[in-house]
Amino acid sequence: MNDLQLWLVNLTGEQSLWIIELFVIVLAALSLGYILNKVIDRLEMRTKKTQTVWDDAFIEACRKPLVWLVWILGINFAAALTLGKMPSNSLTALIDPINRLALIFLGALFLNNFIKRAERNLINPEFISDPVDPTTVSAVAKLLRASVIITALLIAMQLLGYSVSGLLAFGGIGGIAVGFAAKDLLANFFGGLMIYLDRPFSVGDWIRSPDKEIEGTVEDVGWRLTRIRTFDKRPLYIPNSVFASISVENPSRMTNRRIYETVGIRYCDMDSMNNIVQQVTQMLKDHDAIDNNQTMIVNFNKFSDSSLDFFIYTFTKTTDWIEFHSVKQDVLLQIAEIIEKNGSEIAFPTSSIHLESAPESVIREN
Repeated sequence: MNDLQLWLVNLTGEQSLWIIELFVIVLAALSLGYILNKVIDRLEMRTKKTQTVWDDAFIEACRKPLVWLVWILGINFAAALTLGKMPSNSLTALIDPINRLALIFLGALFLNNFIKRAERNLINPEFISDPVDPTTVSAVAKLLRASVIITALLIAMQLLGYSVSGLLAFGGIGGIAVGFAAKDLLANFFGGLMIYLDRPFSVGDWIRSPDKEIEGTVEDVGWRLTRIRTFDKRPLYIPNSVFASISVENPSRMTNRRIYETVGIRYCDMDSMNNIVQQVTQMLKDHDAIDNNQTMIVNFNKFSDSSLDFFIYTFTKTTDWIEFHSVKQDVLLQIAEIIEKNGSEIAFPTSSIHLESAPESVIREN
């Protein structure tokens, strides 16, 4: 190394040697960062072949902190070399605090990236056979990220000479004032927390409220608002505190869908009613899409103004809205076919006018 240094001094002069050293340090830092990127690419290819959730998150979270760490080390060496050539090195005292702040920042960046990637993996069927509820994962991830950021800020402030204990005491007193001033915001925050804990609905669920004009698919549950996409594709933003005071139905979690229909036949087909009811009952029992373990009722129900009514009360196996209507259509068409086979007809509203003949005495007078 001494011979190399003497050769460089003879070649460029002593005054220019530090510039070459600075160039070498920068080049080495950039090269090492590039090599680290390639190594991490290889490791990511290997982790994709495993079914573990955490290795993918760990390797991806390491990329930026490691590369930036190499660059920071290179900057440190370059700064130390540059400051060593200056007559006044008063800036040297700043290097150590800046290095500490950089390490805090890189640690927070790593944890934040790790939490984000783990959040994606836990709800992705490609990484886990039984994905975790997205709403719960999102809530826990937000809490962890907030904790990392707050902790990093407190450590950084302590490093810069600020009293964290005084800050926490001031925050406790100020928190009371903020609580009174932002009670609606806090109500929404705790409303969102209750949604995360009680889980009356999750992202992707179809919900509706009989108390409010709320119906649609849940797209996002935030700390203040819940975003719902209505069936006409409009976004609906609901403050989380609203859900603490209203009833919410979650049709997405129903076990079956109900078919409840009333069918009427003509009064002149009264003799066929018993056969029709029995055959419709048997048809429902034999239908592949009807759940026989649920309540099933087919009965003559009412003497209506223009028809003899019987009703069908049964449940389908599917809860899918489109498939349900397909099953319901098939059931109704088969009922119409049964009525026709029994020589009867489905009734429709009719009126009959009875004309009485006049007495013979009236006819003679006229």
